[in-house]
Amino acid sequence: MIQLIRIIDDLPDGLPALLADAASEGVGNMALLAHDWAGGQRFNGDGEALLGALLAGELAGIGGLSVEPAAAEHARRVRRFYVRPAFRRQGVARTLASALLQEALDQVDLLTRNAAASPAAALFWEAQGFSPDTSGPWTHVLRRSAR
Repeated sequence: MIQLIRIIDDLPDGLPALLADAASEGVGNMALLAHDWAGGQRFNGDGEALLGALLAGELAGIGGLSVEPAAAEHARRVRRFYVRPAFRRQGVARTLASALLQEALDQVDLLTRNAAASPAAALFWEAQGFSPDTSGPWTHVLRRSAR
């Protein structure tokens, strides 16, 4: 069973293994997360969140939600998203993304994501309901349907 945790004060145990996996794949966003966190940058602003996904007690993935400063309207950005290779194809990414999307779309109508890292990333986010969009510093957007 996948357990989601809200990361507030300290980065979770298991982060070194996640950092190593990301580095081995040439993914730099996790090293950036650790660097920014050490410098005091947290996901603790209004509308922000950082979630960790645990599977069998191990840190399987992480994902963040922040304010999207480049949008002309109130929006959120999914960022610092990564799932370790050993935990892929087990629903971790989908569970983590779903929680972030639900939290964001409870607050705003527009959610952005930069999925330029790989074709697989773009396909994943499109499967979550995002559409390609290059009108800002992002590759994909998700707009909440009218209520």
